[in-house]
Amino acid sequence: MKDLVSTYETNNDRESLLLAPYAMHSVDSEGREYHETMHPYRSPYQRDRDRIVHSSAYRRLAHKTQVFTGDKGDYHRSRLTHTLEVASIARTIGRVLRLNEDLIEALALMRDIGHPPFGHSGENVLDKCTADCGGFNHNRHAVRIVTELEDRYPEFPGLNLSKEILSGQSSRFNAKQGGSPRQPLLEVQVVDAADSIAYDAHDADDALELGLLDLDQLLTIPLWCEAADRVKRQYTSLNPEQLRRGVIRQLLDILVTDLVDSTKKSLVATQVHSAIEVVARSERIVKPTAEIFEQQTQLEKYLFKQVYRHPTVLAERSLAGEALQKMFLRFSQHPEELPKKSRERIDRDGVSRVVCDFLAGMTDRFALEEAGILRGKESS
Repeated sequence: MKDLVSTYETNNDRESLLLAPYAMHSVDSEGREYHETMHPYRSPYQRDRDRIVHSSAYRRLAHKTQVFTGDKGDYHRSRLTHTLEVASIARTIGRVLRLNEDLIEALALMRDIGHPPFGHSGENVLDKCTADCGGFNHNRHAVRIVTELEDRYPEFPGLNLSKEILSGQSSRFNAKQGGSPRQPLLEVQVVDAADSIAYDAHDADDALELGLLDLDQLLTIPLWCEAADRVKRQYTSLNPEQLRRGVIRQLLDILVTDLVDSTKKSLVATQVHSAIEVVARSERIVKPTAEIFEQQTQLEKYLFKQVYRHPTVLAERSLAGEALQKMFLRFSQHPEELPKKSRERIDRDGVSRVVCDFLAGMTDRFALEEAGILRGKESS
């Protein structure tokens, strides 16, 4: 017992030494829904991170669409690789700002865990299909996964994560619904900003690799042009692939450096001295400068029009969405075909929600295979 207490105190001492007063310190955590004794050598947020990484839902991210489906090759991002890139960027920012890196990593790794197959197209289909029972949102579904659907511990449902993890994930859904004016913890704000930075750089990279865009098109965008100019000043002779990858690195550096510098100034200006003061504010502290925000917005609008709304991408999403919609209808009409664990929840949650949970948990590949099986049943 003495060693257990000393290890817990050592972690608190470490955080007290390394973390800023406005960071979320483990000692101030609101705990978990189901009480657990402290782990001998892992902090609460380390345990959260490990539980997320070892969950079934996290592993499935490897075969879920980020933007492009898997039949185009292996280069482009999946939900899992995007998640890891977000975690990497967020930890870098968090360390510079002296925030809780363990909490940041756990938040980043959980962020996309609620996504269904086929990306936002799949989310839109499930949202329409479940209009009678509250709709579908991947942020809200992520909380459902870790509080109810994951079945790994006999003592409690879900993963029993720290309340800071759950509230951080919920804040994304609540903000879109016009919820509480309170701001999330700085660690949550960092992960949100890192997600935006990651897809600004990497979705463009994937689109270039797949031939949906070319470098000349992107050089009309000021942010991309600035990154390219920096690369060209450093290297005088690069082939197109080397230039592209150099631009991606510079783009990440521009966005991260601007965010860090801007946030540092905000922290000085706002004079927050605790996590409580952070959440009581009406505006976010972690944000880029107005100039970079405008340039990011311009880049994102361009990617939306030229990549996310590209005819090839839209055609693939349409086919995938149609397959998901047909499966929802089939399983809703024949719930006896659902797995046993899913059927056991029908009385409590209703058919629509249970079918939605089952479909949302599918990988792209499994969803397409299952859709093929159902087509065979219908034609026989």
